[in-house]
This record gives sequence, C-alpha cells and structure tokens, in this order.
Amino acid sequence: MPLRSTFTRFFQLEAASGLLLIAAAALALIINNSPLSHLYGGLLDVPVVAQVGALTIAKPLLLWINDGLMALFFLLIGLEVKRELLDGHLSKPSQVVLPGAAAIGGMVVPALIYWFLNRDNPAALAGWAIPMATDIAFALGVLALLGKRVPVSLKLFLMTLAIIDDLGAIIVIAIFYSHELSTLSLMLAGACLVALIAMNRLGVVKLGPYLVIGLILWVCVLKSGVHATLAGVTLAFCIPLRTRNAESSPLLSLEHALHPWVAFGILPLFAFANAGVSLAGVNLESFTHHVPLGIAAGLLLGKTVGVFGLTWLAVRAGLATLPKEANWGQLLSVAILCGIGFTMSLFVGSLAFVPGSSDYAGMDRMGILTGSILAAVIGYAVMAMASRKPGTPL
Repeated sequence: MPLRSTFTRFFQLEAASGLLLIAAAALALIINNSPLSHLYGGLLDVPVVAQVGALTIAKPLLLWINDGLMALFFLLIGLEVKRELLDGHLSKPSQVVLPGAAAIGGMVVPALIYWFLNRDNPAALAGWAIPMATDIAFALGVLALLGKRVPVSLKLFLMTLAIIDDLGAIIVIAIFYSHELSTLSLMLAGACLVALIAMNRLGVVKLGPYLVIGLILWVCVLKSGVHATLAGVTLAFCIPLRTRNAESSPLLSLEHALHPWVAFGILPLFAFANAGVSLAGVNLESFTHHVPLGIAAGLLLGKTVGVFGLTWLAVRAGLATLPKEANWGQLLSVAILCGIGFTMSLFVGSLAFVPGSSDYAGMDRMGILTGSILAAVIGYAVMAMASRKPGTPL
C-alpha cells in the first residue's frame, strides 16, 4: 500500500476516533449530571471477578477498563513506536529533531507550571505528570474539521510529536507510578519477558504464542505493583516487525487488527468511564484550586509555550525546518491543540489520585476537561485563521 494512502487511512481513523471520544465524554457528563447518575456510578462499581484455581483477580468494572482494556491501548502504542523507530519517522535523526524538541518542551513546561502552582502541597504534587500528555485522537479529530486546509506534513508532525510524547508518558508511569512491588511477581514477569525475547530471536512469527505469554505477563505485572498497562508496551517491543522469509509482518498484522478496536471501542469506553465529572457543588473554587488550575494551565499554556517555544528555537538555530507548506500560525495552532490531554491525562490522573484514597481524586478531571476543551476551541480557531486563504471568509 502506498505510504501516502497508509497515512490517509491512519488520519481518517484517528480523526473519526477523536470525534467519537468527544461524543462518549459528553454522554458521560450528561448521564452523571442527570437523574440517571446512580446508574452511571453503579455500573462502574460493578465487581468483576476472574479466577483460575487459586489465582483470583477481583476489581470493579472501572479498573478492568483502566488496567485491562487500556493495556491493549498501550500495546498498540508500543507497536506504533517500534514501527516508527525501525522503519518510520523516528528512524532518521533528521526527522526526529523538530517533533522531538517540541515533545520535550511539551512535557517539561506543563510539568513545571503544575509544580510551581502546587509546590507547597506534597499530596498535590503527585499530579505533576497529568498535564504532560497529548491525546492524538482528539487533536486529529479537531484538525479533521478543517479538512484539506491543514497540510499533511503538519499532521505528520503532530503524529510524530504525540508518539514521542506517549513514549515519555510510558517512562514516567513506569518510574513514578509503581508502588509496593512484589519480588515474586516481578521475577515471573521477567521470565515471561525472557521467553518473548527468545521467541523473537528464534524467528517465531506466529502471533498466538506471543499473545498467550503476553497475557501471562499482564497478570504478573498486575500483581507486581508495576502498572499493568506497561505489559502491553513490553509485549509490543518483543513482537517482530521483519520476517526472515516471505511471511507477513506479525507487528503490522497485529497493529492493523488492533487499531479499529482501540479507536472505536476501547478509547471511547475509557472516555465514557472516566470523563463523567459530577458538576454538583461546582463553584469558582473548583476551577481556581491549585490542582485543577495547575492541570488546566499546564495543558493550555504549558503545552503552547513548550511545543511552540522549542520548535521556534530548533528552527531558528538551523537544526530543523518547518513542516512543508506549513506556516508559523498553523504551528502555533498545533502547539495549542497539544494541550488536549484528555485520554492520557485522565489515565495518569487515575494513577496519581486514586479514587477513595486521595483528597484530589476527581478534582483532576475538572482541570483536564477545562484545559482540553479550551485547547480544542482556541486551537481550532487559530488553525482556521492561519489556514485561511486571502479573500476567503472565516
């Protein structure tokens, strides 16, 4: 399939997924602020138990979504990152400089803004990584509303930036959001990893053995104290991209099979389960408290300053050039749209402020929704103006 056609399919899928995410989040907000709110909460609290012999995994439905289904989301991210590292936009240093600089700025500046606003509150500082994320599906969904006025090169820039951003989020989760580690479970997870690497090196191309051991790996990581979604990334990096003979690529086959399920099933379900913020009792303090304010400011201002600032520096220093056919106004719009944290921000928020054990659980979602909505609206408006041809009405 031609490279341009592949990217076209990817953007169409991501854009449609972004619009579905918006609908799922809006539906959750409506239901949880209606007479049906008790059904919404009751559904997410339904206990779900999986048991095999003495091994029991008992969690409410919400955690099965966040720890289980989201592992498949991270599996897809891992597959995309590996493909990009070996054969894609991350395989050539010259192509990585501009989105890499933008991604670093977009992670560091939001975290600093959140830290500055919450530096005197150790409990609140656990949320420093929440505004670091970018939701690629949401951002591309907004760009899709402008159609062909947005250059493909700019969408590629955003996609590559988001992949690097996701890789950074994975590292942050692994290092800072793992607790009470179990040595036995980690040893078993390590044995699974050795088996996966051995199969890769021996040239095993059938997906079945990888997926079976990957499931065992997920259970071990879940029980180890390291967040279970990281099992998805680990499995992805062990699945071979290239084959020795004429077999189809296991990595590409799995990526193509997973993409629609994640885009149109898992992510909208996650959005529905996590975006249902109750607006009961919402007042000015709900927005000005340092936790939601730090998140919203980090997403809207931090992402804009970080992404645009380091992109400008990289271009001015001669290290990179602007994406083809793009202008500075359009790049500013992309920087603002990177403030749509949503999916990844909600996910990190669920790790930083655990419901039932943190005073700030739920408060983070107010900041995420506020910052993401403002970034979407302002980013769209800036892109519409920057992409307008002379003489064309807004």
